[in-house]
Amino acid sequence: MLKESQNRIRSMALIHEKLYHSKDLASIDFEGYVKTLVHELARSYGVNVDRVTMAIEIDNVPLAIDTAIPCGLIINELVSNSLKHAFPDKKGEITISLRSVDESIELQVGDNGVGIPEDIDFRMTETLGLRLVTILAEDQLDGKITLDRTRGTTFQIRFKKVNNEQ
Repeated sequence: MLKESQNRIRSMALIHEKLYHSKDLASIDFEGYVKTLVHELARSYGVNVDRVTMAIEIDNVPLAIDTAIPCGLIINELVSNSLKHAFPDKKGEITISLRSVDESIELQVGDNGVGIPEDIDFRMTETLGLRLVTILAEDQLDGKITLDRTRGTTFQIRFKKVNNEQ
């Protein structure tokens, strides 16, 4: 539990660090942020990169700090869950993508691991992580979150662009 709290704090600190080094204080290098965050999470959980690979596809979508922070925390929670639970005895891949779709932004975080059991409703789980993901996606980003269980676990979050993210 302490490690998870430390990772959440590190996630927010990384956003602020990227903002501080940004040329434009309205947006950050989100791709660089995600790559750094995922590397830190893998190191934190002692994951061997030969066992779990990361596929990160971040389009050049400008994100305001008010959008980047919840997105970063969502990625932190979902990648942490994948690292802890998705690959108990095998190799696997975690995928993260962020792209612009019409007037929306789509964030996907998934893995090809064992998946979340069908009888678990991620919105009603007892764990803080998935509750936090739902709150951030629906309340903070005013978005829609869906779960695809066909090949492991993939969360898709779609939310509207705000004015400075056009």
